[in-house]
Amino acid sequence: MRKHLEIFPVTGLPEVAAGADLAALIADGTDLRDGDVVAVTSKIVSKAEGRLTYGTRQEAVDAELVRVVAQRGETRIVQTRHGLVMAAAGTDTSNTAPGTVLLLPVDPDESARVLRTALKERYDVNVGIVVTDTLGRPWRNGQTDLAIGAAGVRVIEDLRGTTDSHGNVLAVTEPALADEIASAGELVKGKADGVPVAVLRGLQDAVLPVGEHGPGARALVRDAELDMFSLGTREAARAAVLSRQEPSGPREVDPAVWAGLLRDVDDVRLELADNAVTVFGVEPVTVGVIAEKLAVLLHAEGYGVTVRPGPGAEATVTFGSRSR
Repeated sequence: MRKHLEIFPVTGLPEVAAGADLAALIADGTDLRDGDVVAVTSKIVSKAEGRLTYGTRQEAVDAELVRVVAQRGETRIVQTRHGLVMAAAGTDTSNTAPGTVLLLPVDPDESARVLRTALKERYDVNVGIVVTDTLGRPWRNGQTDLAIGAAGVRVIEDLRGTTDSHGNVLAVTEPALADEIASAGELVKGKADGVPVAVLRGLQDAVLPVGEHGPGARALVRDAELDMFSLGTREAARAAVLSRQEPSGPREVDPAVWAGLLRDVDDVRLELADNAVTVFGVEPVTVGVIAEKLAVLLHAEGYGVTVRPGPGAEATVTFGSRSR
């Protein structure tokens, strides 16, 4: 357990423009020591790298996104090419000239590596670098700073297999250290104070040896196949209708999946057989609607599913393991 941690802002930095020497600005603004971690707001990294574009913010988001995760009105939550899921692709129009939009760095991990290397080569100091940006979070009001780039610092602490104070084995505990560093640095940077850099002292154990940059903040991006929330509302609805997969083998189902489906529907019944549910009714259209609802419910539970109409007012929904 770390016993002591200091966090202090780097004040007095000038307005950063394209081509600015961030290593010199930071080193001249504070007394860096081996083992320090420098949290740098992505905005000044982007400005130094000339990541300013002309046009509207919506046009910038269109150019930066990989997919739209969710949308409500003009607000879009999107996935960027970095793998980050965030509002407006991390674009920013504050403190920029009218008609211009600031984009995220092309490769925040590489930006962190370049800055760390420059500080070591020119100022002989081994520090960790975390490039930060502000994100909202599902289920939580407010925003916090997270790591979008990192070099020379352990981004995740793997505590799996260790024991707690009661002797219980930790099975899934992996604190996102780089995110915690980013949020801690924001406590002294502030949003309106014009302080884009903070230094954290007391994290020597998290700083990697010279020449080892580590996996970067990219390691914090969960693979979509393992992310239970990778689909947003609109995309999930479209996938349930347009992207269903054929069943490839048997798989048991709990009828509770469709419990209540017929609560307000007259003259329709369901019959469960091996890996299939047949919908019987009087009106073919009603039967078809119920069959499609069944398919959507089963898709949402991870089943491969197909719908085939039968003779008269009848339809069969076949389900099972998803095809690969």
